[in-house]
Parts: sequence; C-alpha cells; structure tokens
Amino acid sequence: MRFVEQLPYETQEEDHVTIAMTDGVKLSARIWRPVLSDREPVPAVVEYIPYRKNDLSSTRDAIHHPYLAGHGYACVRVDLRGTGESEGVLLDEYLEQEQRDTEGVLAWVAEQPWCDGNTGMMGISWGAFAALHAAARQPPSLRAIVVASFTDDRYADDMHYLGGAMLSDNLAEAGTMFAYATCPPDPEVVGGGWRDMWHERLDSARPWVLEWLRHPHRDAYWRHASLSEDYGQLRCPVLASSGWADGYSNAVTRLLANVDVPRKGLIGPWSHKLPHLGEPGPAIGYLQEVVRWWDHWLKGIENGVMDGPMLRTWMQESVPPSTSYEERPGRWVAEPFWPSPQVKEVAHPLRGSAIVTADDDRVVSESDRLRDRVRTVRSPLSVGQFAGKWASYNAPPDLPYDQREEDGGSLVYETDPLSERVEILGSPVLDLEVECSTPVAQVTARISDVAPDGRATRVTYGVLNLTHRNGEEHPEPLEPGRRYLVRLSLNGVAQAFPPGHRIRLSLSTSYWPLVWPAPQPSLLTVHEKDAVLTLPVRPNDEPDGVPEQPFGEPEGCRPPPVTMLTEPEQAWTVSRSLVDYNSSLDIVKDRGLQRYEANGIEVGLRACEKYTSVADDLSSLSGRSAWTMRFRRPGWDVRVETSTVLSSTAGEFTVDATLDGYENGRRVFSRTWNETVPRDMA
Repeated sequence: MRFVEQLPYETQEEDHVTIAMTDGVKLSARIWRPVLSDREPVPAVVEYIPYRKNDLSSTRDAIHHPYLAGHGYACVRVDLRGTGESEGVLLDEYLEQEQRDTEGVLAWVAEQPWCDGNTGMMGISWGAFAALHAAARQPPSLRAIVVASFTDDRYADDMHYLGGAMLSDNLAEAGTMFAYATCPPDPEVVGGGWRDMWHERLDSARPWVLEWLRHPHRDAYWRHASLSEDYGQLRCPVLASSGWADGYSNAVTRLLANVDVPRKGLIGPWSHKLPHLGEPGPAIGYLQEVVRWWDHWLKGIENGVMDGPMLRTWMQESVPPSTSYEERPGRWVAEPFWPSPQVKEVAHPLRGSAIVTADDDRVVSESDRLRDRVRTVRSPLSVGQFAGKWASYNAPPDLPYDQREEDGGSLVYETDPLSERVEILGSPVLDLEVECSTPVAQVTARISDVAPDGRATRVTYGVLNLTHRNGEEHPEPLEPGRRYLVRLSLNGVAQAFPPGHRIRLSLSTSYWPLVWPAPQPSLLTVHEKDAVLTLPVRPNDEPDGVPEQPFGEPEGCRPPPVTMLTEPEQAWTVSRSLVDYNSSLDIVKDRGLQRYEANGIEVGLRACEKYTSVADDLSSLSGRSAWTMRFRRPGWDVRVETSTVLSSTAGEFTVDATLDGYENGRRVFSRTWNETVPRDMA
C-alpha cells in the first residue's frame, strides 16, 4: 500500500464525541473532517460497528477515514451501543434498537454545522450490514452506501446456516461477540464511570449462540433485517464488493440482480478484507473508487462513475492447493449487466463416475440415459478436516487444502482431461435424485480443479440439509427408502480450468467441522438418471470488457504506530490419534499484546477454536470458542475471559459457557451457563 502524505484538504480529528439517543444512551464517535468544514459544510460518511474505535479497529480506521476526510468528507466512526466507549449493552446482532440508533446517528450527523445535510454509510461485514439496514429504512439524509463482505439474506447466506445446515461459524462468531460485548470502555476516555459501564455489560451478557440455535429454520428472527425479503426497500445507490475467498461471495451478484437502483459490483480474489487491504492479492486502489462514488452521489459531481460495466470481477487462474496465497493469478473481467446474457448455463449429466461434457467420448445414448444406476456413500467424519474456514480471514492460513484425502470418503465424478480452457462465472447448480436411510440427512457438493499430477484445489462448494429440499421455513423429514428430487446451489465463483485439467464433483454426507453433521449417520443413495451438474460458463471468446489494469495502486493514510509487546501466534492444526481415534482441529489467533502509541492503551487478544470428534461417533462432536481480551494502562489492568462449548446428541444441542472478568489480577465477575436446545431437524 502507498501511504499518501498530501491530500486535497487539511483535516482535523476529534477522538471522542458523544451522540445522544432518544432513550438517553450516549454513543461514542471519532470524527475526521476537513478544517474548512468549520465554515463550509461538507457531506458526511458514517461507519457504525462494534469493534472498538479506540484500539482494536483504530489502525484500520486510520487508513481510510482520514483519507476520505482529506478528499472533502466528514467521516464519523461510531461504536455500537454497548461496545467500545458507547454506553448501554449489546445483546445480539442487528436488533431493532441498533437500527433505531443508526437512524439517530444519521439524523444527528446531518444536523451538525459542519455537515451539508447529505450523508452516506460505508463498511465491511457488520458495518456493511448496518449500511444496508439503514438504507432499507430510507432515512431522509442518506444518499448512497458503500458495502463490502455482506449478505442480503441473514438465514440462507450468513455465518449461521448454509442450505439449512448449521455452520461451525455459528459457534465461532457467537464466541467472538460474547467477548467483544463484554469488554470494558477506556477510563481515560469515559472517566470514572467506566466500571459501572463494564459491569452493566457483564451483567447483561449471554452466549449469543443460544438464540441462534433456537432458530434453525427461516423465521421472523432471520427475516428481520434481511433485504431479500423486500429488495424494493433499497432506494439509494450502492457500490458493493466482496471476495471469492470470503464466505460472502454470493451477495454482490444477488444484489445486482434484484435491486432497482444505480449499482456497481466488484468481486476480487480476497478473503474477508476491504479491497485496498485485499488478501490474497492483488489488492486494488479501492479508496480511489470510493471517493469517486461519494463525489458523484454526495457532491453531485459528474465524473462518469456510473459509466462502464455493472460488474467487475477477478477471473481466477488454476493454482495448486494451499491454505493461503499471497497472490491469486488471474485477470479482471467485466459484465455490462448481471445476470449476464453472455454466461451460458451448460448442463453436464453424471454417469457412472463421469461428468459428461459435450466433446466427451462417453456421450450419453438414449438407452444409457434411461438406465437408473445407483451409487451410495456414507462419509466418515474425517471428510471436511481440510475444508478451511467458512469465511477466510487469511490469518491464520485458513483456505481449503488438497482435496484428495477428502475425496476418499466421497462420491466422485469428474470429466476427462479438458481439451480446451473452461471459465465459469456464477453459481453452479446440482440436480440429484436421492434416497436416504434416516429422516434427517445432508449432502455437501464440492467442485475441484484437478491438475494432471492429481492435486485437487477446491473451487467452490454447497451444502443442503435435505429436510429443506422444499423450502427453508417448514422442513420436512425424509422417508427412508423414498426417492426425492433435490437441487443444491453452490457458492458463486469465477474460475478458469486449463486444458489437460479435470473438473471434479465430490459428494459427501458430512463436512465436519465446517458444517455441523446431521443427528444420525445416513447412507445416501444417488440415482444417476436425473443427476445433472450445471455450470455457468463464460465463453472463451467473450471480451474481458476492462483495461488490463482497471484500478490504481492501493493507497490510504499512514496509521499511527503500534508497538508489539509480546509475540503474536497463529496455528491451524489437524491431528488424529490411531489409538483412541480422537480427531481435532485446533485454531489459534493471538495478536500478542500491543500498545497503540496514539493513546497509550495496551491491548491483547487471544482467540482459540477447537473442534473434536471420536471416530464416526456423532455423539462425540464438540466445538469450543475461547477468548481472552486484555486492556491495560499504568494502574489499570482489565481482562475478560469467555468460553463457549457446543456439543450435541441426536435430539439436542448443549451449550456450556463461562464468562470471567478480572480487574488488576483479581476476579470480580464470574458466570456460568449450562443450557440445552432441541435440534428440530438441524
């Protein structure tokens, strides 16, 4: 990244500005704005997240907010109610109270003498959700939004459930927010009332995973704040981005296809990162794009920002399997509209162990098409140990590894070596006729790029809880022995398969620990007569539609220094014992103890996840998310420790959680939860 030292406008910063809500709770904001806004009001851009503006998100914030302020905008970074230095408590994600607070913040900002009454919202992940939710409520000052790594469907395409099957990130994200929602405010910012604010958070805390487990199907809980329930609620322009390595790889194209507002989409090879910080690379000059967006929609400048294609995306080239990449080779391609009329849905029948292609010697005859050969699979729990994370953060390395070992416990179909290059752009779809041996079962489908030497790189995947075959609101148990036609959509991707490589489809009945398995082991029978894999093929002769280098170099402002006081640690370890058949995945993300030199606060964050099982015993499954957060200054040392353990039987989930708070080495708060939740076909 190139750090910019000179910007068009001189800026000023206010570290702690309070914004009063209608119920009297005061939210804390950091504001960067041009000096000239004291006499000439400017548009404002709001980011609203729970990740602590005073320390943990301060480095990231200091790259882009001063940059935007230096281009003529007042940037307002607000801590959610109950986080950082904001008063109140945070009880769950995206509640009605949070959205009313967002409206209150926007109204306050629009009324300030340094704001000209025009506002925008931006953010990644929670910040993007907040922007979408605010836009759907159509507050009068909000003119446009910029969102990255988001979803429009909280049930079907978020970290909780995928295809009706529960993701392990349901536990991991709950553990993250259990920790963030119980951290103290900084007494140097809020003063002597910090302890009362902290204990209010501790007293109100509950493991968020309990509520998420109680809603295993689409219901009013998930419909709330899901734009997909009514795309017509979005009335303002949107610039949307994500990455193919992110869990939120589908929402950009879905948003482009369904909203009727000025819109642009951008999808790179990135994990859960803003595009100017994108990993794997190439990162891009995203902030320059954002400035152009705001200049047009907030200042009315005719700069051609809406010219050109609706979607720009990184077409990924073939790579060997690896859990991380510094760069993903590929090229930028563009589509004038989405859905693209250039992308063709090409159906490939599944026959025997083959994916049949148009130039395949194994062309399907009419008599062969009518034959009903069957294949069966009941996967071991070891399938999925190399699956990586639902949403890659690229720290520690968390992408899927070589799929050959996973394929040993799966049904495998593949093409002959390709005679010519194949590029896909969009979401593959799999149609199957299946029967199962249990009332509740799931199927995971993976597409891999298989090199001539046999190495298999996962390209995309999808999951379906088969009780959700007819919809997500009212699951229907399976009748063992009965046949069902099912359709499974895989995650969207842009991927090239070179000549000589094979395209492989792998089917498994479990994908642990990325997906929590079904309650009982199930034998899946696949009837091949109606089995079809449909690929969204982008023709090789279609023009790329963009210059070779359509974006500038990544740039931003130089953040204040951070001093490492202890060494960070990262780990992603898969282990198996052939004595007692214990298997485990251990994940460690430890930032080390850091001192933020801008304000002197010292912060430590250590997060550990552990997923264990014994042989193929589904009653042995366990997941644990444990966090330690430490904050200190001379004479002040506070630590929060949280642990959430999730286990299950065929009939229920069990949550065992602890929360402990320490002040200057002495435990001052402790609480334990031991609760169960019925599984209800989950």
